[in-house]
Amino acid sequence: MNMGSTVVRFLSIATLFTISLLLCNANLSAPCKQNERQALLKFKHDLEDPFNQLSSWAGEGDCCNWTGVVCNNLTGHVREFHLAEMSFSGKINPSLLNLTHLSYLDLSINNFQGMQIPSFLGSLKSLRYLNLSDSMFVGLIPHQLGNLTSLQVLDLSGDLEVESLEWISGLSQLQHLDMSGANLSKASDWLRVTNTLPSLVESFHMSACGLYHIPGGIANMTNLKFLNLRYNSISSTIPKWLYRLRHLQSLILSYNYFHGEISSSLGNLTSLCKLTTLHMSRNNLNGQLTDKLDHFEKLRHLDLSYNSISGPLPPSFGNLSCLETLSISGNILTGVVSQLHFTNLRRLVEFYASGNSLTLETTPHWLPPFQLTDLVLNDWHLEPSELPMWLQSQTQLRVLSMPNTRISGTIPTWLWNFSSQLEYIDLSENKLYGEVPHIFLNSQSSEILMGSNQFNGSLPLVSSTVWTLDLSNSSFSGTLFHFFCNNKSEPKALSILHLGNNLLSGKIPDCFRNWKNLETLNLESNNLIGNIPRSLGYLLSLKSLHLRNNHLHGELPPYLKKCTYLTILDLSYNKFLGKIPMWIGSSLSHLRVLSLRSNQFHGHIPYKLCDLTSLQILDLAHNNLSGRMPRCLYNFTAMTRFDFGSAFYNNVSSDGYIIENANVVTKGREVKYGRLLLGMVISLDLSDNIISGEIPKELTSLIYLQSVNLSYNLLSGRIPPKIGDMRWLESLDLSMNQLCGQIAPSMSRLTFLSALNLSYNNLTGEIPKSTQLQSFDQSSFIGNKLCGPPLEVNCSNTNGTVPPVADQKHGGSDLLEDGWFYLSLGLGFLFGFWSVLGSLLLNLPWSIVFSRFQNSIVKKLCGVIVEHF
Repeated sequence: MNMGSTVVRFLSIATLFTISLLLCNANLSAPCKQNERQALLKFKHDLEDPFNQLSSWAGEGDCCNWTGVVCNNLTGHVREFHLAEMSFSGKINPSLLNLTHLSYLDLSINNFQGMQIPSFLGSLKSLRYLNLSDSMFVGLIPHQLGNLTSLQVLDLSGDLEVESLEWISGLSQLQHLDMSGANLSKASDWLRVTNTLPSLVESFHMSACGLYHIPGGIANMTNLKFLNLRYNSISSTIPKWLYRLRHLQSLILSYNYFHGEISSSLGNLTSLCKLTTLHMSRNNLNGQLTDKLDHFEKLRHLDLSYNSISGPLPPSFGNLSCLETLSISGNILTGVVSQLHFTNLRRLVEFYASGNSLTLETTPHWLPPFQLTDLVLNDWHLEPSELPMWLQSQTQLRVLSMPNTRISGTIPTWLWNFSSQLEYIDLSENKLYGEVPHIFLNSQSSEILMGSNQFNGSLPLVSSTVWTLDLSNSSFSGTLFHFFCNNKSEPKALSILHLGNNLLSGKIPDCFRNWKNLETLNLESNNLIGNIPRSLGYLLSLKSLHLRNNHLHGELPPYLKKCTYLTILDLSYNKFLGKIPMWIGSSLSHLRVLSLRSNQFHGHIPYKLCDLTSLQILDLAHNNLSGRMPRCLYNFTAMTRFDFGSAFYNNVSSDGYIIENANVVTKGREVKYGRLLLGMVISLDLSDNIISGEIPKELTSLIYLQSVNLSYNLLSGRIPPKIGDMRWLESLDLSMNQLCGQIAPSMSRLTFLSALNLSYNNLTGEIPKSTQLQSFDQSSFIGNKLCGPPLEVNCSNTNGTVPPVADQKHGGSDLLEDGWFYLSLGLGFLFGFWSVLGSLLLNLPWSIVFSRFQNSIVKKLCGVIVEHF
């Protein structure tokens, strides 16, 4: 080889090497194509970009450098679109069709509300990745997407619908399919019988799709690794073909109606040797757990919660050495769990086992092999019955939940010191006693639930990071001053505070300026005195205020109207007086519960209360209210529909424990409603006042009222004829009034009625015939001129008249003469007594006492007259 040929060869190699370097240099990549640049600008024009995310899409610059755009370095063609989480809305311009080399399109987590997925996307033949999830698209999924034969990833999760899924069979290269949230009920049968689902799929997600069957085509997905069918309505045993999916790593079947023996279900799943995640919670699985659990050597996440699994926890649990999260809550497991069950669980991080009848037996010096972050043992029995010492070794603990575990003793100081990560503590409903030390945690936010114990002494001080505190139902004593007024300059994070049912005394301190995050304040059933402090008006986020059953007095202060987000206001069983202020109706428009029961309010019921359109519970009983019932009752629109009271669920702790509750008097007894039930109660109680006039017919428009009590008033006229429209009535009390005429025949339609009292009115005629009305005791109708069952008075023997019923309280003396005698005697006594007490009545407290005394006499006299006539 001569020197010249060698030089030529060297130069050729060097030139090729240099060209390769230049082509591989990103800084010298080809610019985007002009026609594609124009297509991008048209696409941007039709978008609404509230945060100006596409500000770089402008000028004459290289569009390959624009936000979210990726080009091919060699050709300059737009290859990928990364536009997720941009808050876009508006329209998708068909100019995308000019991007003929587009292989990746991600528009997920945007806000195309009210827009259908454009069918022209099915013409982007180069697409391999299409993600439109959670972007608020609605309507039908276009079948044209079936033309995307090169597609490997398709994510359409969201609120969509389909009429047919046959187009999926054309996606022969598909490896990931997610249609979670789409309504597939119309295609459910096709999915059940078809064998044409893409066989290459490795990840298949169809949660919350309205499915009634497991899609049959899954049996042919031999490469399947991830299967998610939760939140459907699938009712069957686990199909045997599922056990042949040897590559399956994650199986999620939660929130369905799968049934059968848990032992056989898990036993067959042992063939899935690569399984790392198994979720079967919220189904109908029963029987006892199998001892074959140790076959799941790779299992990391196991959730069998909320089934009907019984029997003991098998020791084979201790062999799941890879297990990180275990949830067996909400079953009917029994027996003893010992240290042996945890021998090899070195990787266990989360353990949820509440709602079983299990007993945990450990030795005092046991050191667990794991480091937990979440420990939930609600309703277990701990042996010994004390706060376990081994908790001190769990330095990563965030959640500690042991309510109703029968533990006793005092709170050790190490509980607040051993973990800097502790965020949630629930030790409620136990037998803990003694004083609670001051609570100072290092975590940024924390919830402490320790109600229903036997604590005493003063309230503890809490760190400013605590945002939920429940110390109710104990024996804490002393004043509230140090709790609320300590370190006034430090803002408090506390949002939910429940100190009710203790022995706290003194005034409510005027120190709420630094507690502006409070949303729930519950001080009920203590021994508090004085007025409502002015600084409560600074609680602009307050949603519920419980001050019932104390010794508070005075008029309702106007600064409460600043708390415009109040949904619950319970001031019952106190000594508040004056008129019910108009501003309750005009300023507290979000109220759902208003209880002023058993106070000393007087005057008319203000018509502005009718502006409380969200009101579900109104209790003004046992006051001195007079005048007529307002006719604007139809404005209580929340009593005309049934929405499960979603507004009550704002104050929820991290594990779903709802702090909120309300007391309702119905069927003659007081009931505390909490959690889910509170939003389902609709009640009206105006009993034991001096309300006169007729029952307004507008009352019957409140068709979802469940409890109505108007007893012990001076109501006259007839029972509204359309009272039968109130089909949901369970309790109705109209006793001790002056109602006349016949019982409305429509009352026979009240099929849910289980408590009825019409006694001591002036009702006449035959009791309407219905299965419901005849089932009540005679006491529901006495003190009237009624006949027919359940009374023994036969209507056919009365010739249209019913003999007067003897007054059981007055021995049946001469009715007319006794009535006027009592009235004359009472009025004479009052006028004579006036001259003696005139000077005393100039003093406000004496005037209130005398007013209540006078009202009670008038009500009793009027009751006597009604009965006697």
